[in-house]
Amino acid sequence: MNLSINLPLWTQADAIKATGGVCSGTWQAYGVSIDSRTVKPGDVFIAIRGDKSDGHAYVQDALNKGAVCAVVDQDIPQVDAQKILKVTDTLKALQDMGRYARGRTGAKIIGITGSVGKTGTKEMLAAAFSSYAQTHASKKSYNNHWGVPLSLSLMHPGSDIAVFEMGMNHADEITPLTQMVKPDIAIITKIAAVHVENFSDGITGVAKAKAEIFNGLPAQGGVAIIPRDSDWFDFLKTEAEARGARVYSFGEQADSHARLVECLLAANGTRVKAQIMGQDITFNLQMVGAHLAMNAVLVLLAVKLAGGDITQAAQALSRLEPPEGRGKQEFLDIGDTQNPVVLIDESYNASPESMKAAFRVLALIDPGRGGRRIAILGDMYEQGVNAAKIHEELAMPLMAANVQLVYTSGPLMKNLYQALPESKRGAHRDDSAELAKIVPDVLVPGDVVMVKGSRGGGEKPRMQLVVEALRALPAKLKGGHHHAV
Repeated sequence: MNLSINLPLWTQADAIKATGGVCSGTWQAYGVSIDSRTVKPGDVFIAIRGDKSDGHAYVQDALNKGAVCAVVDQDIPQVDAQKILKVTDTLKALQDMGRYARGRTGAKIIGITGSVGKTGTKEMLAAAFSSYAQTHASKKSYNNHWGVPLSLSLMHPGSDIAVFEMGMNHADEITPLTQMVKPDIAIITKIAAVHVENFSDGITGVAKAKAEIFNGLPAQGGVAIIPRDSDWFDFLKTEAEARGARVYSFGEQADSHARLVECLLAANGTRVKAQIMGQDITFNLQMVGAHLAMNAVLVLLAVKLAGGDITQAAQALSRLEPPEGRGKQEFLDIGDTQNPVVLIDESYNASPESMKAAFRVLALIDPGRGGRRIAILGDMYEQGVNAAKIHEELAMPLMAANVQLVYTSGPLMKNLYQALPESKRGAHRDDSAELAKIVPDVLVPGDVVMVKGSRGGGEKPRMQLVVEALRALPAKLKGGHHHAV
């Protein structure tokens, strides 16, 4: 049963109770939106002020698209008053609705954070729990001060399990989020040197900020899942236990509660052998990478601790395909049907850790006849004062992966480009749009191409421009086509 189809998510009475707002109309809503471009009939539209625009300017547009109500904190002339919920502050109203939704559900709540792997692991958790329970999960990477309450407000009261991702760039950002989510189980995927430039104490500050997730656990009976192989294991364990949590670990070490026993990587997937709290299990993933195998092990531990069936959950994981921009492989026919280009789309985001993992995947895929391994890389952001050196140091793992050609964009990646031997330098450009113009022309049948870089501030990842240019190539060539693997 899909609750979202059968039952209303919000009534005007609940919305008034949650926000303390004023509304003269009667309605029921099946969704919540803060972006008028994505409003569906039956949604509540909340007019949030963003960095670039104010949602109040799009209220009429949202109502025209079928929104049943608009939540506003200023007068909107010429709009049907029956369809307005007036509050004192729309962001606070969104947060109030999130808290109200959390308070009315009996679902077991999972909260997840970490330097890398949050969104991918959240998708795995959602797939695993959905195999046996009515499951709600954050959309996309909705993990900040508006994304978390929006995800909460979209949760049906009848959900059995809900999974929420929480992110941060600075200290004290996760605490208010986790206090809204109030997880029963709090997960940290990994502590790595991401966002270090925002912390005077470097990675120590990152570890402390991630440990804030424990601040939302209940005073008794909370569960923390942390990485056993991490240098920060003892610190995280102490922090979780200080909150009264029971601590469980995942890793390769023998004393991990969930242990990755063996991981076999192939070009088209990963075979995982694990032991989850004494129970042996072997399964396949359609995604490639030891880091993904480890994420799967942590997911099965969460399922076990939530009282689920890990065999069923592992079967669900084996059916899961990589999300957009996170390692999906596609074949592009650029003139030789029997010898396509393999495109690995890793454009969603990047950190030094995930770059190296992606290079290891690239190394596993053999080029076709006459083909080469090609990496197309954009800047990694928030790497602190050592950013130039961190980019330069990617040269070694690239060489180890036997990558023949490297194309780079951005001022930081120039450091890597210059560190490479002349023979491996494809081209460097200032931005990804420039790179997108030249890269399609250098491809030959049989090439294996990986595209990766950091998101940046826009709606789209910057390196997606390159992916789109490559995807468009078959259509430009007569009779060409492409399909996902």
